[in-house]
Amino acid sequence: VLVSGGACNTGGWRTSTYHRDNNTEHVHHVSTKVPSKNQTKLANGETEVHHRPKRGWIWNQFFVLEEHMGPEAQYVGKLHSNSDKGDGSVKYILSGEGAGTIFIIDEVTGDIHATKSLDRERKTHYVLHAQALDRNTKEALEPKSEFIIKVQDINDNAPKFPDGPFVAMVPEMSEVGTSVLQVTATDADDPTYGNSARIVYSILQGQPYFSVDPKTGIIRTALANMDREAREHYTVVIQAKDMAGQVGGLSGSTTINITLTDVNDNPPKFPQKNYQLYVPESAQVGKPVGKIKANDEDLGINADIKYSIINSEGANMFSISTDRDTREGILSLKKPLNYEKKKSYTLHIEGMNTHVDPRFSYLGSFKDTATLKITVGDVDEAPVFSMDYYIMEVYENAPIGTEVGTVTAQDPDIKNSPVRYYLDIKEEGERYFKIDESHGIIRTIQPLDREDMPWHNITVMASDVDNPSLLSHVPATVQVLDVNDNPPEIATQEEGIVCESSRPGQVIQTVTAMDKDDFANGQRFSFALPSHLPVNPNFTLKDNEDGTASIIARRRRFSHLTQELYELPIVVWDNGEPSLSGTSTLTLRVCPCQRHGRVRMCQGEAFLSSAGLSTGALIAILLCIVILLAIVVLFITLRRSKKEPLIISEEDVRENVVTYDDEGGGEEDTEAFDIIALRNPAAAEELKFRRDVRPEARQHCGPPRTCQSPALELDEVDVHEFIKQRLVEADTDTSVPPYDSLQTYAYEGQGSPTGTISPLDSPGTQSEQDYNYLDDWGPEFQKLAELYEEAESEIMT
Repeated sequence: VLVSGGACNTGGWRTSTYHRDNNTEHVHHVSTKVPSKNQTKLANGETEVHHRPKRGWIWNQFFVLEEHMGPEAQYVGKLHSNSDKGDGSVKYILSGEGAGTIFIIDEVTGDIHATKSLDRERKTHYVLHAQALDRNTKEALEPKSEFIIKVQDINDNAPKFPDGPFVAMVPEMSEVGTSVLQVTATDADDPTYGNSARIVYSILQGQPYFSVDPKTGIIRTALANMDREAREHYTVVIQAKDMAGQVGGLSGSTTINITLTDVNDNPPKFPQKNYQLYVPESAQVGKPVGKIKANDEDLGINADIKYSIINSEGANMFSISTDRDTREGILSLKKPLNYEKKKSYTLHIEGMNTHVDPRFSYLGSFKDTATLKITVGDVDEAPVFSMDYYIMEVYENAPIGTEVGTVTAQDPDIKNSPVRYYLDIKEEGERYFKIDESHGIIRTIQPLDREDMPWHNITVMASDVDNPSLLSHVPATVQVLDVNDNPPEIATQEEGIVCESSRPGQVIQTVTAMDKDDFANGQRFSFALPSHLPVNPNFTLKDNEDGTASIIARRRRFSHLTQELYELPIVVWDNGEPSLSGTSTLTLRVCPCQRHGRVRMCQGEAFLSSAGLSTGALIAILLCIVILLAIVVLFITLRRSKKEPLIISEEDVRENVVTYDDEGGGEEDTEAFDIIALRNPAAAEELKFRRDVRPEARQHCGPPRTCQSPALELDEVDVHEFIKQRLVEADTDTSVPPYDSLQTYAYEGQGSPTGTISPLDSPGTQSEQDYNYLDDWGPEFQKLAELYEEAESEIMT
């Protein structure tokens, strides 16, 4: 087989001749440059031919140029079989990718042509199959074999920047060679073949400020100290060219917009060195009075400025702060201005950057100063009082027109206008004072009572005669001093309690006194009963000489039934100058008391009021109780009415159920059963089988009034066991009728823990006895104990 191919890698033609016999295939390769892979060049210059087993085809790669624009089909190569004798009996067939459409073959000669222009960037190679057939017999002369046609690249694609255009930033004042951005171009041509995809970068626009690395595409600064304040934006055009930049190469370009970012390389500057400002003396403390601003060409935090007053004259009277939005210095007052004392101030103001970059310290200090002269303006001011607050004193009950005190005010202006005084009439309440308009003397216009109002707060106003609209105010407080003009009286208005069992000399109550006057005149008191009244037979009074007095009983046995209320007048003196006295009447109520003086109950009203219940509340509680009782009764009645009878009608006769209606026999029924069996279960043993016979009453009598029942002689037994025995007997008794019966037993028990209180068996002689144990029995025995104690006390007396 002879195979010829065009456009090989060596750029020339290559011819192979094959000799074939039955078993061995001899291949002779002839090359103008180097031996082929099937030959070995010997030392004498001859070529040794390699022998391989049976093989009908040997294929080389075919190459075809892309973008062929000729008028005729492009020749690719030739297929030839050694079975072809040139008589046209061999038919060549081509199949695979593009066979018949892109690639065609001459069936007789085996020549292959490309009928269309190919693009390597779309498809780099085609895989085809060749076969040689006998034209007459259609038999395969050679087996089907595969070969490849590669599309050979030409430089038909220019470099491109897929991500362009670009935006980049670099700080101003950067050093030469500072990296800004790296750009990368792509080329669709084959990078493995020739220089079609070998790209070189160059700068078309942006010099001399920036440069680009020809191999990497890194853009760098090329000029030192580029100042943003001078120029901020730059446009750079970068070109990418293939064929290693040689003539004839294709190129593409992109644009990079570079912005210089700010650094703090400019100090603040005041537009001028001297400023003037007018401030009226009426300006309020803490309020802004002026502004000043230093300019900074930087941006953002690099332009932040802090203002300060660096001389003491200005710093004592003024303060300055920075407005973050406008970066202005706001000047404010620290103290009030006074034109009459100082008419001008000089301020040295400094503006300094707050964020200083140490890299640019060589440029100098990043601050600036300016001088501000402030002129204080004269303003007609209101009068000024000599004090900020006045406190005055006056005695109560002083005559009308009494002088309380004096206020003074003066016009601070140079002209020193006369001053007029007024009291603020807008204050609510009754007026007690007046003021002299010319001299500021405050006097009373009505008597004052310390016990009614010990302090008076007033507001005094002053104005210039020349300008009444300018007013100043000052508060004044008048303290009313005390005089002894109130008699003392008993401190409590409540009733005292006198127990019915009180004894002579017993302290009924301790009373104290009070005085509306202050500590000096009303702290010590003396007590006595009125001297013009006869001696009180019931009570006396003892002065304890400590501001208290004790009420003492003079007799015993008070009774609330005889007299419930007693009134005791008491005279109280104070130690004031002059001394005053007052008589108060104390009401004493007689009440039954428990032992040790505890009040048991005085009256219904006292009990109810101590419980904190009003009449309306009691009525509401009683009404609720009545309603609840009515609901309970109604509920019980409804439940009983809903119970079904055991026997519906008299005709309904059932087994072992007998219906009868029998009225009891009254007192005769008491003879039906001997109740003594429950009172003395032990004595009834002999009667347990004859309960239908009335037992005989047996008594054991001795001396008169000492007859006792046998039940008292026998030992007490368990009633529960007794009832269980009776139940067993009733179940086993065969003499009773054949129906159920109900038996009721009641057991009262024996003896009493308290014994008898009858005096019949008491000794006839009188003896002292302690009745305290009666308190433990309950409140119903307390009255009895009191009667016994009183009776014993009278006998002893």
